[in-house]
Amino acid sequence: MNDSRNITVGQATTILISTIIGVGVLAFPLFAVRGADSGAPLVTLLGTMLAFVGMVFVSLLGMRFPNQSIIQYSEDIIGRWLAWIGSALAIAFFAILSALIAREFGEVVITAVLKNTPLEVTVLVMLIMAAVSSRKNLTTFAYIHYFYSPLLLFPVLIIVVLSLKNAEAINLLPIWGNNPSGMLEGVLTTAALYQGAFVLTMVIPAMSKPQSALRVSIRGILITGTLYVAIVIASVSVFGAEETKKLLWPTLELAKATSLPANILERLDAAFLAVWVTAVFTTLFSSYYFTIRSISQLFRLTDHRMLSYFVLPIVFILAMLPRNILEMYDIIQIVGRIGLLITIAYPGALLLIAMMRKKRGDTA
Repeated sequence: MNDSRNITVGQATTILISTIIGVGVLAFPLFAVRGADSGAPLVTLLGTMLAFVGMVFVSLLGMRFPNQSIIQYSEDIIGRWLAWIGSALAIAFFAILSALIAREFGEVVITAVLKNTPLEVTVLVMLIMAAVSSRKNLTTFAYIHYFYSPLLLFPVLIIVVLSLKNAEAINLLPIWGNNPSGMLEGVLTTAALYQGAFVLTMVIPAMSKPQSALRVSIRGILITGTLYVAIVIASVSVFGAEETKKLLWPTLELAKATSLPANILERLDAAFLAVWVTAVFTTLFSSYYFTIRSISQLFRLTDHRMLSYFVLPIVFILAMLPRNILEMYDIIQIVGRIGLLITIAYPGALLLIAMMRKKRGDTA
């Protein structure tokens, strides 16, 4: 399972970008608007800053233990049994996250595209794709993300820029929102969008320059954070806060309301959905890969590939538990907020204890 150190800083950055930009891109403007009305861009910015704190903790830990993942160095920091509990919780969280990603993908597909296709089929197909792809090593994992990340960024940026021709700046005022009482809830929900960046704990030991992990986090958060804030600004300025609250997938509606110059394409929603499917795959790929690789490290297995199909039915069952799309989004918000304890608080506590106990990994 020891991969050679051949993942570059650029590849690690694209892993973060293509992992963070995922299935939640469709609905997250709705959650931000529910938090603070016209203050949704501010909510998104604050959520991004909170997520960056967790990424800094992960990066500093990786730089401190450059040859180990969080599953491994947590045992050196807090002892085997406490670390086992923390690792088990992280694995369970990412298994649930994988299930929710696949379920949300299925709900969007059967609602917007394949209306006569059973939900179970769309969910299972995406999970099988992730399971098959997860049998590769970390080098191939990095190459897949490196290939797909430009296909995610540029089309979404084009849609956002073109949609601004219909924008009304007054819809963004006041910038702190008319009712900021729900801002904290919105910030936590937005920060949950970045939880996939936790996969960096698995990537750092395979980086050619692990001491550049913090630079990777800064680049990743700047690019994805800018994109997310831009999407929220475009959604709120085009539709207004109150209208956005009535839209289940504001970003998809934004693509529908956007056209290319000279009406080459009157609606961009079909092209956007094609890009979105790719974004779902890369995000699910990362969370599923982290799950099975972490299990193999926790139980000290020599290979993670045997787990790729073993975990599949478990994740599929979890994906089918929500009774409908509304319950699914309620669960997503709850799980996302609880997950912040794992992706921000847990690495923060590990870093603090490591500094107090002067624990440091082998840098050779």
